[in-house]
Amino acid sequence: MSATSAAQLRGRVTPGRCAALAWLAGLLFTVLLRMRLPGQEQAEVLAGVVFLRWDGLTMLALATALAFRGSFLLDRRPTAGLGHLLAAAVLCSFPLGVTAIPLAQYLAVDVALYTIAAHRPTKEAERAAFLAVGVVLGHLAVRLVAGWTAGTTTALAVLSTAGLVWLLGRSARQSRLHAEETRARAAEQAVIAERLRIAREMHDTVAHSIGIVALQAGAARLVIDKRPELAREALGEIETASRETLAGLRRMLGALRTADTPATSSAPASGASAEPALPDMPGLASLDRLAETTGAAGVRVTVRRVGAVRPLPPDIDLSAFRVLQESVTNVVRHSGADRCTVTVDLRDPESLALTVEDPGPVPGHGREKSGGGSGYGLVGMRERVGLLNGEFSAGPRPGGGFRVTAHLPVPPGAAPA
Repeated sequence: MSATSAAQLRGRVTPGRCAALAWLAGLLFTVLLRMRLPGQEQAEVLAGVVFLRWDGLTMLALATALAFRGSFLLDRRPTAGLGHLLAAAVLCSFPLGVTAIPLAQYLAVDVALYTIAAHRPTKEAERAAFLAVGVVLGHLAVRLVAGWTAGTTTALAVLSTAGLVWLLGRSARQSRLHAEETRARAAEQAVIAERLRIAREMHDTVAHSIGIVALQAGAARLVIDKRPELAREALGEIETASRETLAGLRRMLGALRTADTPATSSAPASGASAEPALPDMPGLASLDRLAETTGAAGVRVTVRRVGAVRPLPPDIDLSAFRVLQESVTNVVRHSGADRCTVTVDLRDPESLALTVEDPGPVPGHGREKSGGGSGYGLVGMRERVGLLNGEFSAGPRPGGGFRVTAHLPVPPGAAPA
């Protein structure tokens, strides 16, 4: 079953519908117990005096109406839904001629208890447990005070099942909260790791630029007296390199100083990318090499360049390549597709648009998700684009497959690499 089909099934099987089905199942079981079925000499349980009379049938109908109303409320107001289901269980016990609330009539209440314990805050879950236990004990106490026979054993069985489903619900809630906390910590660690990686790359860029500045300054010092025109050329190179390095540092550090915001992903993400052998400081010029190495892995990459190719600031050039590299790696690892398209749009002089699309799994491929994964690659891409004040999106395509898009602003007048 695909992830989409599973999500649709979960959407249809709501707690309210489960409670309604549990009530109907319990009612059917109750009726069958009071009928002589094939192979039996007599029914398992003797029918009550009013079970088949108009007043008994009326109470059963009212109890069923209450149960359905409670099931309807369970998805929106769980505590109110529980109250209706408890009232239905008590009302249904009268025409059956039983000495306690039967377990079959308590199945829907158990569903409500589990729902509240698993999805509601602790205080609300505890109130629901006290209410459920109190109704059973109160029903038992009324029969004892009235001098009627009380089904203590049946009540104990009902209370035991209620306690069990409540504990299971709390356990499910704790497991879910722990999983969410673990995912949040992992996402935070992914952001930190990506920032450290960006810092290392920025360090290499700055070191490279400062090295150029040092070499040009040394050359200018040697020729400043005999060849002043060469000295002026060297000083121009120094100015260009230093301005570009300073601009890149300002963009990056300015973004890093902003308040952190939680990084979320609109789709499952891949883990850390397995990078092919590329230059230490790659850029968009390395796209053809990336396509070549990816093709060797079994996925054909088509690179489309729209607009005139122009040099970009090194931090933007590097980040653009990293986004494309991670996206293509996601296709190789998780999509099940045999091809993808990488588009680099340079038509707007003030921005750079990147798109990676795949058509989804090929027929018969073992992997069913497109663009998904178990790690936080999309979180890292989103963080990298966000640090450059860009826009990032990722999600399924309408016709199938997966699409990743990023828009990186290019500052007006920014010096090229």
